[in-house]
Amino acid sequence: MDNGHIFQKSELEHILSDCIDKTLSEVDSKHVLASKKANKGYPGMVIEQSVLNYPADNARRPDLVVDGVETELKTTGIVKSKKHGIKYEAKEPVSITAVRPKYIVNEEFEKSGFWEKTAHMLLVYYQYTHKASANAPLTYGDFPIRGFEFKDIDGETKEALKKDWTIVRDFIRQIQHDYPDKPESQYPRISSDLNRQRLTSIDTAPKWPNPPRFRFKRRFVSTLVQEYFGKKFDKLPDTYTSFEEIDAKCHELTQKYSGKKISELFDIFNIKTGKAPSKEDAERVVVKMFGGTASKINKVEMFNKYSIIGKTVVITKKGYRTEDMKLDSIDFEEVQKQSVTFEESSFKTIFSDPQYLCIIFEEPSHDAPFAENKFLGFKRCFFDDSFIENEVQPIWESMRKLIFDHTLKNVPQLTSKGEKRYNKNGTLREAPNWPKSKDGIVFLRGSGRDSSDKIVNINGVQMYRQNIWVKGTYIVRTLEELPYL
Repeated sequence: MDNGHIFQKSELEHILSDCIDKTLSEVDSKHVLASKKANKGYPGMVIEQSVLNYPADNARRPDLVVDGVETELKTTGIVKSKKHGIKYEAKEPVSITAVRPKYIVNEEFEKSGFWEKTAHMLLVYYQYTHKASANAPLTYGDFPIRGFEFKDIDGETKEALKKDWTIVRDFIRQIQHDYPDKPESQYPRISSDLNRQRLTSIDTAPKWPNPPRFRFKRRFVSTLVQEYFGKKFDKLPDTYTSFEEIDAKCHELTQKYSGKKISELFDIFNIKTGKAPSKEDAERVVVKMFGGTASKINKVEMFNKYSIIGKTVVITKKGYRTEDMKLDSIDFEEVQKQSVTFEESSFKTIFSDPQYLCIIFEEPSHDAPFAENKFLGFKRCFFDDSFIENEVQPIWESMRKLIFDHTLKNVPQLTSKGEKRYNKNGTLREAPNWPKSKDGIVFLRGSGRDSSDKIVNINGVQMYRQNIWVKGTYIVRTLEELPYL
């Protein structure tokens, strides 16, 4: 490795500490950002060339040697979190290294190119502080550097990464064995068959025939980011390093507690809330089942790292749905960037990244209190490629068309008789002409305290924060086809 890449840790800490809260343009002494049209790769180039003062380098080995240890430099974007108690979260997944089918089949994890790049990392975090619009690109130079950390991967996290990587390697080995003449014809399955069904912390993207790369999933990166900025996650007493181990625990818990009412589970786990149990308390019960103390699944480190989102699903005695499922909020900065494709969008990631651990309850009647609902068990599901292609991508394209064609507008909400509806304060009830539940399985719905809480502005159209929703009928139909864990 050339001398320009060799550092003492104390030297790097001094250099990077001097950059905290400075913008990328302020530290860009080599004018990297001015050299070409900036894109998301340029913050990393600024750190390499202007801050650490070594030339552009595409070598496969780790970027740096720090106190004699090969260390990979990763510069990654963060955004302010909309979630209570969380300062920042990752803007996107973090690309690690190429998936090379020709070579990976002969590798072992400890000697693999992937582990070489992840065992020891220097993570530099910069913040997206403003949004793009339909006509204005992002100006990366305005983004400040918010922090850095040396991260050594070990313990439970290393074991989870090892299992994920081994799944990919063994899958490629099997393809090459089964299709010796044309293994490339099956390589698209590396992503479609593995990403959501089996991999906890990493995925591969883009899809073959485009050269795929190993990536840390966005939620995995968010856990690292949040811990760095002071978030304390609940740590479970037991270790889980694969979905199989989590499924086995869910099976054990279902065997033990299925059929019990919420009120009974509250008594068993000595849960005191000071009020009657509600749907919001269901996750508290599940965390207690796993031996944790947090009130929500998203406050538990393991569930965050493995992109597992808890969803309470209440069904009737006949198995009907009781309500639609709310997913994540929409990054309109990204939606308005014409250069962003659906494949690389966080809009797609909302569906392609997480697993949904559905906690199934049965209500005895429509008017029964939640405490009377009966726990049935767990089902783990995800949205497959067909759903994403046929139901999600059209929503993305419809939203973009409304924005870029300047046809987005607020329209009055009407009663069943076709009359205009008004809020209690006398203002007209209206909503943007985004895709609605009547239009398909996936739709948009806004939420806010009152009509004054319309803080989102797109092309001059004021609106509430917008979330993606999936129809409850589809969720229940999907769950019906899955066995209980």
